[in-house]
Amino acid sequence: MDILLRPFRAPPRTGTDWFLAGVTSSFPDIGPDDSQVQPQLCGPHGSGAQPGCKVFHVPKTDTSQRTELAIPAHADDITQDLTDQVLVFQYRGRFHAIDHQCPHSSFPLSQGTPFDIEDFGVVLSAGLTCPKHNWSFDLFSGRADRGNYRLRVWEVQLRESKGMPASEKEVWVRRRPRMG
Repeated sequence: MDILLRPFRAPPRTGTDWFLAGVTSSFPDIGPDDSQVQPQLCGPHGSGAQPGCKVFHVPKTDTSQRTELAIPAHADDITQDLTDQVLVFQYRGRFHAIDHQCPHSSFPLSQGTPFDIEDFGVVLSAGLTCPKHNWSFDLFSGRADRGNYRLRVWEVQLRESKGMPASEKEVWVRRRPRMG
């Protein structure tokens, strides 16, 4: 019906459907603790700690075929192609979904370090540093700290679910559709 109301607007692209990434409690809030050491995004691998993020392979043509992937302890252990993978995590109480692949070096961003983007002590935004070449990306705009690279940022919605406590919500993710 929306297409009939706006005949000159193209219908949404395929692959922009929402998919369930999990419940909020399955994403520990990542942020600096009292030690002032910036945490690695997916937690200290090999230590038995719960990882703080999830990675999904989401085919562009059919989001219902998405699969959750295991995150290896080291980037050298990643054997699959990072194309069409989304990284979902919570940093300082906000949920983020971004491409898993660094747009500069094709390195897995699950190995990255989140940080606050500050100016004179005022937190303006949040970022993520890729450990391969130390490039950083804004988690809201996707802009790189150098060059013209842009990280793809996905949409995230928190939805209430029947039969769950009010404090627990579902985390839904989708590719941002291009506006035509």
